[in-house]
Amino acid sequence: MAGRPGARPRLLVLGAGPAQLGLLRAARERDLHVIAVDRDPAAPGFRYADTRALLSTEDESDVERLARTEKIDGVISPGADWTVAVAARIAERLRLPHPIDGATAVLATSKQRQRERFAAAGVPQPRPLAEPVVPCVVKAPDRQGQRGLTLVRDESELPAALATAIAASRNGGFLAEEYVEGPEVTVNAVSVDGVFHPLAVTERLTAEPPAFGVALAHAWPADEACVGSTQALFGSARSAAEALGVRNGPTYTQIRVGKNGNRVVELAARLGGGHDAELVELATGARLNDLALDFALGERVRVDPTQSLLAPDVGGACVLFLVAPEGELVEVEGVKEAEAIEGVAEIRLYRRPGHVFGPLLRGADRAGAILATGGSRDDALERARRAAAVLRFVIR
Repeated sequence: MAGRPGARPRLLVLGAGPAQLGLLRAARERDLHVIAVDRDPAAPGFRYADTRALLSTEDESDVERLARTEKIDGVISPGADWTVAVAARIAERLRLPHPIDGATAVLATSKQRQRERFAAAGVPQPRPLAEPVVPCVVKAPDRQGQRGLTLVRDESELPAALATAIAASRNGGFLAEEYVEGPEVTVNAVSVDGVFHPLAVTERLTAEPPAFGVALAHAWPADEACVGSTQALFGSARSAAEALGVRNGPTYTQIRVGKNGNRVVELAARLGGGHDAELVELATGARLNDLALDFALGERVRVDPTQSLLAPDVGGACVLFLVAPEGELVEVEGVKEAEAIEGVAEIRLYRRPGHVFGPLLRGADRAGAILATGGSRDDALERARRAAAVLRFVIR
């Protein structure tokens, strides 16, 4: 393992927000010396850090200066796309272990370059549109997930969609592509020396009952009646990883299951930002956060068979995201009552009293999340909804 004899390995983590909570906690449990970087002084992940750095994770020169000063043994960017390339380049310049090189990271963080590589490799994907034709999806080419993304169903919505994508984009551009009607799933996997190890397929569920104050959910297992063969989804994700040259490290591949087959929406060469690693662990026993730490520190990576740690009654698991009303947070009531509900594994609250919630825009400013298990997927979701109904966000 990297590091100095007898010293705690020093790990630089880019981001201390909700998307990095699981990785930061896993690093603390391994007794690593954690240097966390985030420009938000109230970032919830700072509680797991030994050293806090109030910097933008996208300011590569300042982050590299910090890395050199702290004499780090590894650097990682969990849960956020753009800084995957920042971490890879810093690791290269400091000659540190890292699962992917800078060139691969650039491919993985650009939707436009991904599209080109997928096309060259014959990976099925949504059809690009030279001119937006409704229905279509308009997105920023260099932003992660939902940021700058709009589903356009009517011509009148196009101007606003284009403006949103361009405003979010770093280079002032946009991408337009066909809208693939059908369920959206995520394949969480890890590659080791070019061997792709799929761990779990989760399904993205929207339109949760607003009475529960819920934005969306990620659920396992995906409903095969809707999404088809799990093995076919694994194959699509494997093809995407190989097309981008990802030979090592975790991957998070979003796929739309349409009437004409699977379409790869995008691949991220990192841990998912929606507590995906913890969901995979609840579902299969595979400790994806620890595997990511092994890669970052240059340790030998072993992928154990999934299902080995499951209790017999775990047939489903989910992450349910919480939304608070707009206004200033005073307190959250009912937490202990919600935690006592059978199957609730954890409740994560992202904000402290005094935080002002605005309108929920593409996942921004979520209030928290509930992780739950059950005898089936529906059972897990029902337990999480019951916990959400018990929680009360007191807003001024």
